[in-house]
Amino acid sequence: MIKDLPPNIVKDIAVVVALESESVEAKTWYVYIVNLKNEAIDNVLITSKGYGEKDGEQVKTSVLRHSFPRIEANSYKLIEPIDEQTFGLANEYWVSYDIGREIFDKKFIFLPESIVDGNFIKLPLVNKPGVMIS
Repeated sequence: MIKDLPPNIVKDIAVVVALESESVEAKTWYVYIVNLKNEAIDNVLITSKGYGEKDGEQVKTSVLRHSFPRIEANSYKLIEPIDEQTFGLANEYWVSYDIGREIFDKKFIFLPESIVDGNFIKLPLVNKPGVMIS
């Protein structure tokens, strides 16, 4: 039965962690979903959580849920702020959306210590420095 389902491969959708602002005291980071498609996506559902090991102990963050009725073509939406202290954990964003009558979903995982200056690019559409997974 599952073999009869279409693969519905996620393309041209990205989750990014962007450096919003920087001061002597702190850096401000936000997570965005970016629709690089030439068509809108509908009924966007996103769950986010962090997990891993910190100081020798297993750590899990709360699971947060976000929804957007529609994300237009070549645009982005703010998912949530993210604390620098979670960069040592795996930060997972599970994205589900519709195009017409088809459902698509994919997990985007920022591995521990992957959100570092050496991995920064200029993020498309968001136009800020940060890390992108597509």
